[in-house]
Amino acid sequence: MRIGLIVGPWFTVPPEKYGGTERVVDALARALSDAGHDVLLATAADSTCPVPQVPGFGPAAPEDLGQAFSELGHIIKAYSELRDVDIIHDHTLAGPLYAHRPPGIPVVTTIHGTLSPIYAPLYRDMAQDTGIIAISHDQCSRIQDLEISAVIHHGIDLSAVSLGRGAGGYVCFVGRMCPDKGLMEAVEIARAADVPLRIAAKMHAPDELAYFHDVVQPAMGINEEFLGELSDPEKYELMGDAMALLNPIQWHEPFGLVMIEALATGTPVLATPIGAAPEIVRHGVTGFVASTGELVECVGRIPDLSRDACRRSVEKSFSSQRMAADHLDFYARVIEQFRGRPLPGGDLLQENQRQAL
Repeated sequence: MRIGLIVGPWFTVPPEKYGGTERVVDALARALSDAGHDVLLATAADSTCPVPQVPGFGPAAPEDLGQAFSELGHIIKAYSELRDVDIIHDHTLAGPLYAHRPPGIPVVTTIHGTLSPIYAPLYRDMAQDTGIIAISHDQCSRIQDLEISAVIHHGIDLSAVSLGRGAGGYVCFVGRMCPDKGLMEAVEIARAADVPLRIAAKMHAPDELAYFHDVVQPAMGINEEFLGELSDPEKYELMGDAMALLNPIQWHEPFGLVMIEALATGTPVLATPIGAAPEIVRHGVTGFVASTGELVECVGRIPDLSRDACRRSVEKSFSSQRMAADHLDFYARVIEQFRGRPLPGGDLLQENQRQAL
């Protein structure tokens, strides 16, 4: 199968540090290629993902993040160069709405962000001629009347992640510097459990900097250590030595890649029962899913959990190979239907939605 993948122009694939979508696309592209398929990736020119890339793009431009002119110019060029593939998987928001997509090539897209009412009209329009993939059952439950083609959980490349020993004597928090990620709740849990907390967080945007300086930094004490934003090797080392990852999210996060990254190192996850956390963490087996107050008591139960079981859960359910296999199955179905008739979301999409849910 010849597969075109499109990501936005703002970050490299894989990202140097923060960038969940780009990290997932990197793992997917590698796994699809390893499975023997031809992958062509439309991404920033300085991306290092080892698959063929569409030429002529500029380097990643994080300073233009969210700018329409940047994304639209990137999308127009990407579609003009992806005319010899069997299917296009577009990971941008605007791309599936582009009117001049190559005729005769089906397009699918993944909803990487929260599925809030403000985005619902866009995805409803997309669903007329685009297969829509959700990344969790919780995500697609946010909007009841949107036709979702399939639910495919994220996966990661386990070859890059070693099993840690969890002998560091601390818990960790890894995420973005914002209230939704639950950092202050993590501080509360670690302090109440009398366990040191090490914090790794992305902090570039003005709102992230303001939250750190106005809320987090004044509250930090000797129990907390702020490490800044880490590279992948540094992050996996932090996670692997931790007793647990604290992930007391405060919003309906559609997936939460950090949880499967921690589990891949053998580190249990303590999470609030919001968003996709219950789909990822098996309560009492690979971590605990409970309220913030209840998670304090769960810290004392961490030694009862098996780090090998945490790793096996990712090998079974959240590997890049499983993710690629699910996508290939879906791509094949979409192509088969597309060749028979236009893809407005009929029988195939309804069938996939039933299977996913």
